[in-house]
Amino acid sequence: MKRYFLTGLLMSITFFVFSQDIDKIINATEVERIEKILSSDEMQGRKTFTPAIDRAADFIAKEFKTIGLETPNNSGTYLQDFYLTKTKFISAKARFDSDTIATKNIVAFTSNPELYINEDSGYVKAFIKQGDNFNEQAFKYIRSEKSYLVLVDTSFAKQMRNMSSYKRPTFSKPRSTIFILTALNPKKYEIEIKHEVSKLKLANVVGILPGKTKRNEFVIFSGHYDHLGIGKPDAKGDSIYNGANDDASGTTAVIMLAKYFKQLDNNERTIVFVAFTAEEIGGYGSRYFSEQYDPAKVAAMFNIEMIGTESKWGRNSAYITGYEKTDMGKILEKNLEGSKFKFYPDPYTPQELFYRSDNATLARQGVPAHTISTSKMEEPPNDEPNYHKPSDEIGTLDMKNMSEIIKAIAVSSTSIVAGKDTPSRVDTKELK
Repeated sequence: MKRYFLTGLLMSITFFVFSQDIDKIINATEVERIEKILSSDEMQGRKTFTPAIDRAADFIAKEFKTIGLETPNNSGTYLQDFYLTKTKFISAKARFDSDTIATKNIVAFTSNPELYINEDSGYVKAFIKQGDNFNEQAFKYIRSEKSYLVLVDTSFAKQMRNMSSYKRPTFSKPRSTIFILTALNPKKYEIEIKHEVSKLKLANVVGILPGKTKRNEFVIFSGHYDHLGIGKPDAKGDSIYNGANDDASGTTAVIMLAKYFKQLDNNERTIVFVAFTAEEIGGYGSRYFSEQYDPAKVAAMFNIEMIGTESKWGRNSAYITGYEKTDMGKILEKNLEGSKFKFYPDPYTPQELFYRSDNATLARQGVPAHTISTSKMEEPPNDEPNYHKPSDEIGTLDMKNMSEIIKAIAVSSTSIVAGKDTPSRVDTKELK
């Protein structure tokens, strides 16, 4: 009994001293300073393709510079620019064997202003069948590294019409995905499509803290800084969707963690801090970012999404999406032994949150990439009442609890950052 008492006492003393040190860096006052700027009316909801989101990116980059992070590949800028393709439809025609396909039943995702393909063009033929999850299947083909001709069952006529509003990603490799609403499965076909193509610029914000001994092994801390911008006014006349919780809270956490690990200055693995853009319109920022890294070299990814409110278990708690897919959660729990904080498995598994945030791209490649959140994803009135509303403002958040969550992420990741623990990989055969 005496031995256990002494061990527990030493552990408590260690956590007390450690807590005193970390509190000087991560605290409610500093968390509020950052959160207040990111979610202010001046940021106008940080919508993609607006001057407001550029202001937010500049603020985050300035914070990274003040902290002393390096720029990616010593580029001299923290902004990781990329482009989405905006297409204006001009014409489309297709012939399947001896049948002509109506123009309205043809939708193409491509960066090419002109496409002409036939059965010898090397496109993989695929099908979205009646009863399939249309969005899940469609995005799977859009995200693929191959070019596809996707034959869509006629029961999805409404979904096909809605596809015209989807943003087109600029593919890193030349490829196109063509969807055609049809009951046919042709042996021979000819398809000709023309668009007016322009490019829309976006930017992730990325800062690097090089590792001491394992520079080519990466640990990623991320959150998305875009939101919905200015929209329909609520009953109070407020039209700015500030996105204080979604996801200025996660971006605030990334900045605080960068400050903490820079001052600690003992990371063996390289740490990458990234604020993603374009999450709200399809996760394009994280998808582009993921293409810049060999997934085999990414030891872990901590994606932080909506941590400004209490979880269903109350304060000093959060959940991890996809908890059962790797042993990363167990490692975090081990590092938090003796503390008052607890991580839980995601209680909202029917929502498939593991596939719905910026962790998903790297997770699909086997990286132990998980999202940490406190957001309540239940039915009203037990959900997040301000989600995607103008009322998602800083006044609805708990700064003290937020700072405790950020500290817990910092402490729980210690052994992974130090290269002492490496989480198991995601079994990609089980992923969608």
